[in-house]
Amino acid sequence: MFTRAHIKDAFSAAIPVMLGYVAIGIPCGILSDSIGMNALQVFLLSALFYSGAGQFMIPNMYLASSSVTSIVASVSLVNTRQMLYSASFAKCCDGVSKRLAFFFAATVTDETYGVSTKRFEEGDWSVDRALMLNLFSQTSWTLSTVAGVLVGSALDIPLNIASFAMTSIFICLMVTQKLVPANIVAMAGAMLGVYLAKLLGLTGPAILIGALIGVMAAIAYHATNGPKLPDGSAGGEGERS
Repeated sequence: MFTRAHIKDAFSAAIPVMLGYVAIGIPCGILSDSIGMNALQVFLLSALFYSGAGQFMIPNMYLASSSVTSIVASVSLVNTRQMLYSASFAKCCDGVSKRLAFFFAATVTDETYGVSTKRFEEGDWSVDRALMLNLFSQTSWTLSTVAGVLVGSALDIPLNIASFAMTSIFICLMVTQKLVPANIVAMAGAMLGVYLAKLLGLTGPAILIGALIGVMAAIAYHATNGPKLPDGSAGGEGERS
């Protein structure tokens, strides 16, 4: 555990993620600077909170005059996916210390989840390597957001350019989803929810409303169109008596 070879493996796997975080971390820092956050505040937020989408949402929603309640609720809802990521690695953590498993689960992100999932499936991957992958990536993100604050305070950069980085993140998250009917219903419901909320003048909580409508639409679709047994009860394809 934590041998030189493991560190080398983790760093090699983390390089693409680290480079990607530089590209989106700097715009995030610029946006944070636009709402008055300093380098120390952004450093602590990136190191302790560590949510790319959430950190983009905070300044964007603040600039859109969203309420604190709406910001907290929206960011919390978006970040619920992190719990699912961590839970999916439960079997991989069998036999490791609780402390190691905790820190690994607490630092998983969208990108590192994808890398570790693939590596665990291929074999020759371990929880300590996965944790180091997460930490290398988090270090890149933290330094990049701090650099963004410094750039934003030194240069006059149009916020529309930096703001688009958040949009691009969600586009990437969307296009990487499997195009199964439930996901399509969720996407359509979320977009319709945001549109209707803004149409009604609810600009602040529009993202939260759209997300809730999308999730509820997908749940309703799955409940009414999920796999059925011959007798009409829900179940998997192979569950026949």
